[in-house]
Amino acid sequence: MKEPRRADAKPGGKAASERSSAPASGAKKPSAAKSGNGGPAQFQDPHHVASRATRLEAAIGREVRIFRHQLGMTVTQLAQSANMSAGMLSKIENGQTSPSLATLTELSRALQVPVTSFFRRFEEERSATYVKAGQGLPIERRGTRAGHQYQLLGHSFSRLLAVEPYLITLSKDSDVFPIFQHEGVEFLFMLEGEVGYRHGDKTYLLQPGDSLYFDADVPHGPEDLRKLPARYLSVICYTRGQE
Repeated sequence: MKEPRRADAKPGGKAASERSSAPASGAKKPSAAKSGNGGPAQFQDPHHVASRATRLEAAIGREVRIFRHQLGMTVTQLAQSANMSAGMLSKIENGQTSPSLATLTELSRALQVPVTSFFRRFEEERSATYVKAGQGLPIERRGTRAGHQYQLLGHSFSRLLAVEPYLITLSKDSDVFPIFQHEGVEFLFMLEGEVGYRHGDKTYLLQPGDSLYFDADVPHGPEDLRKLPARYLSVICYTRGQE
């Protein structure tokens, strides 16, 4: 009696039936993405909201880096002066660790700044202005005398930079007024109507969708009211103390 035929096995002990399920010799096995340190790659979640502690660590790290750059110090130099490793300082600057009060004290000594300076930007107010359609705050400006209607749509909270967005409406009761002049820059975006807008010795035809950006210390303003009513956005930016 003949013995049942067995599956031939190659060195390694794998039977033919097992080999049939293996990938072809030219195929590559899928591999997990790796990060620079050899571990699995870390993907940033765009919907992730950082915790308050994480934001604080990042804010402290930014301030440390700014002060270091102002003194022209390298990471190694500051680390040596603050009695810590360069690796630890790098983690602090990148917001990857929460430094102790003792560590912050050493950094403040090395950077010649008070400890509280590391928290200044974190403690600044962060807010937003929300305005429903038609509910902008009516404001009187120089053009009000010429029948220009201004609605303030928000204001900035920065101590250094002032930003004033307005919705300006010109009607049949409005008059031309090409002599506005103030500090900073201004951006216009036409929403409705047609206006010949003068800036210096040039006049630009503004139609819906057109925009104009200019230095605001040059005389400017609507010179030709071609199609009314006309509405456009005006965003004025200047450094506080200039106005």
